[in-house]
Amino acid sequence: MRLATLSLSVAALLASAAVATAAVKPETAIRYRQSAYTMIGWNFGPLAQMVKGKAPWDAAEFARHADRIASLTPQLLEGFPEGSATGAKTEAKPDIWKNMDDFKSKMDDLVTQSKALADVAKSGDEAKMKDQFKKTAGACKACHDKYRNED
Repeated sequence: MRLATLSLSVAALLASAAVATAAVKPETAIRYRQSAYTMIGWNFGPLAQMVKGKAPWDAAEFARHADRIASLTPQLLEGFPEGSATGAKTEAKPDIWKNMDDFKSKMDDLVTQSKALADVAKSGDEAKMKDQFKKTAGACKACHDKYRNED
């Protein structure tokens, strides 16, 4: 009886894992990652305006946006599961899935730089915040240059 119960439990777990993996449709993954990028852009824009002197400097506001970016960037990679190169309109190049290790490395750098941005923003040091913003923007650009269609 125990063996039968254990076998059924294992079979149920394997089946649910397969369903969970198969449940992510390409269009859902694409929509997820595009939403995350939209939210990052929403928060990145005001920082860029402050750094460029096109908006008044506000260290508290800068820190608020930097924290949001740092919380969003670790979620990006989830939006690039195998098979999500197509299925909806996307600017992601198919090279992502051909060079996943390099892509992951670039994403890891973005996560690292975004966390550093949030940490530096807590200091209130404008010069350091601007410098780290440029590093974070550079991490974005490194990925966009190689893996995003900018048509």
